[in-house]
Amino acid sequence: MAANVSATVATCSNILNKQHCLCSPCRTTPSYKNLLIKPYQQQRLFISKNLNPRPFAAIVVNSSCKLNNVDPQHDHYSDNKDDKPREECGVVGIYGDPDASRLCYLALHALQHRGQEGAGMVTVHNKVLKSATGIGLVSDVFNESKLDQLPGDITIGHVRYSTAAGSSSMLKNIQPFVASSKFVSCGVAHNGNFVNYQLLRTELEGKGSIFSTTSDTEVVLHLIAKSKARSFVLRILEACEKLRGAYSMVFVTEDGKLVAVRDPFGFRPLVMGRRSNGAIVFASETCALDLVEAKYEREVHPGEVVLVDDTTKEIQSMYLLQPHPPKPKSCIFEHIYFAQPNSIVFGRSVYESRHAFGEILATVSPVDDCDVVIAVPDSGVVAALGYAAKSGVPYQQGLIRSHYVGRTFIEPSQKIRDFGVNLKLSPVKAVLEGKKVVVVDDSIVRGTTSSKIVRMLKEAGAKEVHMRIASPPIIASCYYGIDTPSTDELISNRMNVEEIRKFIGADSLAFLPSDSFSKLLGSDHTNFCYACFSGKYPLHFDQP
Repeated sequence: MAANVSATVATCSNILNKQHCLCSPCRTTPSYKNLLIKPYQQQRLFISKNLNPRPFAAIVVNSSCKLNNVDPQHDHYSDNKDDKPREECGVVGIYGDPDASRLCYLALHALQHRGQEGAGMVTVHNKVLKSATGIGLVSDVFNESKLDQLPGDITIGHVRYSTAAGSSSMLKNIQPFVASSKFVSCGVAHNGNFVNYQLLRTELEGKGSIFSTTSDTEVVLHLIAKSKARSFVLRILEACEKLRGAYSMVFVTEDGKLVAVRDPFGFRPLVMGRRSNGAIVFASETCALDLVEAKYEREVHPGEVVLVDDTTKEIQSMYLLQPHPPKPKSCIFEHIYFAQPNSIVFGRSVYESRHAFGEILATVSPVDDCDVVIAVPDSGVVAALGYAAKSGVPYQQGLIRSHYVGRTFIEPSQKIRDFGVNLKLSPVKAVLEGKKVVVVDDSIVRGTTSSKIVRMLKEAGAKEVHMRIASPPIIASCYYGIDTPSTDELISNRMNVEEIRKFIGADSLAFLPSDSFSKLLGSDHTNFCYACFSGKYPLHFDQP
């Protein structure tokens, strides 16, 4: 578990340079152009020696070691064994249930697909925040005795993926973070990525703030601590007015407040539900609500701040100040790959979206006289079912996925070709031998896994292998909370479809056409972000 260490932050002038105003926009935004930064790709910035002394107030952030330099050549993009984009985290918040920590445990388990390297939880009991974090799956981190140490009826939780900077770096960055200042003690769990993180961090360090993690989430705690607003929720509003990027966050305070907030673009999902006893539950996906028997009520709206406390025990809603509120730009990849098929995300069924993607592929890219449709499990299954239903070709399980492969494994001293893929996927020869096979997958990133799968299927006896991808080609990195390789590593950024087909060894290859989204989503299609397919980013630093 991460231990608490002390750091300091300046308590001088309001970080926004203006008092928070509820009637008109009050903020200043520096103009920075064409800088999109992921926090774990940046080197440590040092404070200049000629800084003037400033007054300090104590702030405590849960951490376990000093801030180390982050080497962009050794981050987690270079070691993505699944060759897939990865969601970086999931969040949960529960208010008003005596079993809050156990319910949070279950909800985090339901969100395990969003992060499998670390998990954490913060509860409030008798006006004291209690925290537990650890490396591993939710079931690795928490047991009965640890949950017994997390009493209270208010809890927030988090699951995450990590950088590849070693276990100490992983541990110090596991959320929720807990911070104490002169005015407030709180915990925060965050899903997303602040594109102006490095600029904010430089500004804060220049005013005396000391950071103890490499996570962009810590910026929020420093901004809250430096705010001069009287109430905690106004401090959050001021902090979020300064942030740019993707964030769905939940906060808990020692005096029993639970706050949920979502960025004005609504990049990442955040939903709200209610249990039969009146307890309110926030989560990244509705599948978490289902497991804790909370009825889905609605999304937290883009730009909305939702407060629940003991004054009314009901939600109180307010919105971030925006001179020109942006149109929502929700991440389309939630529907393609990240979210569970049984979730409702951005108001739409993930299962229905993926099934429709498969149907579109079967219509625009059929394979004549194919014998069987199979999926790359698990994320390609629903699209494959849609393809099979539309084409009239039977769907069968031609690949079996092992669900018992740990995060690490020991390879024999005698190297086995495609060991990692073979460990996770096994071909079913009875389905494949002598067959003309259509293989449906959700995406191709580097292309290395796809080439191994094609080779595996042909070695198992498939006569032909035709790859169908239920998304357009990925040509650009994501800067809004998704782990994608650098643009240079994306195979679709370097090769056309025919070149990719030759590289992976398939007999044919087709991607979901880009105009499929407008046909499927209708007028709502403009409310989604397609930057990874187009390279056109909805948010840059020079935007107010």
